[in-house]
Amino acid sequence: MTITFLGTGTSQGVPVIACGCEVCTSADAYDKRLRTSILIEAEDKTIVIDSGPDFRYQMLRAGVKRLDAIVYTHEHKDHIAGMDDIRAFNYFQQGPVDVYADFRVQRALAREFPYVFDGTGYPGIPQVTVHPIGLDPFNIGSVKFIPIEVLHYRLPVLGFRINDFTYITDAKTVSEAEKEKIKGSKILVINALQKQTHISHFTLDEAIDFAIEIGAETTYLTHISHRLGKHQDISAELPPNIRLAYDGLKLEI
Repeated sequence: MTITFLGTGTSQGVPVIACGCEVCTSADAYDKRLRTSILIEAEDKTIVIDSGPDFRYQMLRAGVKRLDAIVYTHEHKDHIAGMDDIRAFNYFQQGPVDVYADFRVQRALAREFPYVFDGTGYPGIPQVTVHPIGLDPFNIGSVKFIPIEVLHYRLPVLGFRINDFTYITDAKTVSEAEKEKIKGSKILVINALQKQTHISHFTLDEAIDFAIEIGAETTYLTHISHRLGKHQDISAELPPNIRLAYDGLKLEI
């Protein structure tokens, strides 16, 4: 199974010319971070976790030819805004894309994309089959997902464990019970927004402390703001088994 990081940035971290900071104007490809999302390619299914505003370009850039399912972590725009762009996959696959989301995220999708869910069947609109999820494990083909609930300030957000790989975005606190689901992972992916304290995201130091507590063989940091700094500079500060993820990174799990 192959995991590709389609994006490792945030809405605060998308390169903006007007910003003028060293990250946004960097020529280093590792500093070009689109909104956070991953692609999972198994033998029988192609799955994306989250479809943010950069979704269309991410899929083109990664050369994705088929999309069976999207799994959503939570309802913030930087994680759902690109769902409309599944329509090309509907056309070529001649069928709907499966969407896995909890009821709160389903309500948000219906608000943001009412034409998809209002039952009119207008020609050309995205076609989806919605599957409710919660904290119980579920399968998409051969891929087993174990949901992990974290708190993004006060908002519950789902992370997921797949085999020995755990993927979490937008976390600030994780309960002891949910940590138990993560322990034993060989690869951990966790958010590290910036160095400064933030109300709803792990800082760099908090992410490192969490990684050490979990004890994965390798931890990758994602959901990175331009405020964190340049890839090369931050990488030099990290412990050997903790690394910055980057757009296009591929892992075999």
